[in-house]
Amino acid sequence: MENNFTPHGYTEELNAAGVPLSMHEWLSEMGVGGLVKKMGIVFGEMTPQFMTATMPVEGNTQVAGLLHGGAHLVMAETLGSFAAAMHAGPERHVVGIEIGATHHRGIKSGLVTGTATAIHLGRTLATHEVVMTDSQGRKLSTARITNLILDN
Repeated sequence: MENNFTPHGYTEELNAAGVPLSMHEWLSEMGVGGLVKKMGIVFGEMTPQFMTATMPVEGNTQVAGLLHGGAHLVMAETLGSFAAAMHAGPERHVVGIEIGATHHRGIKSGLVTGTATAIHLGRTLATHEVVMTDSQGRKLSTARITNLILDN
């Protein structure tokens, strides 16, 4: 099968965010989004069922020097939405309809790893649990995101 894919200007952005080459065509017209770039999120594994990424604490802290609670939610929404969109496929798109998180411990430096695991991948809804951990594997927060799947 011949691949006629031509990049649309986001190749550097996709590479910097760790997006596998197999995903470039899918993201070639939109990139990963401005907030993903600003937060320093870099993807690891990317499937609808399981997705990982890292994010630095530096630059994403609140006034007391801890990783901002909203940064946890940005990571959760990023991972859950990308995974749901992969599940939905090219003829459909997703919109987040619910997200919530419990913060278990703070972190002041280093790298946070987010791991999204599918809870439900249905025809109209996709729900993922996203766990953020520190470099020692300690749980920082647990979030749940649900996306509505719509036809284009």
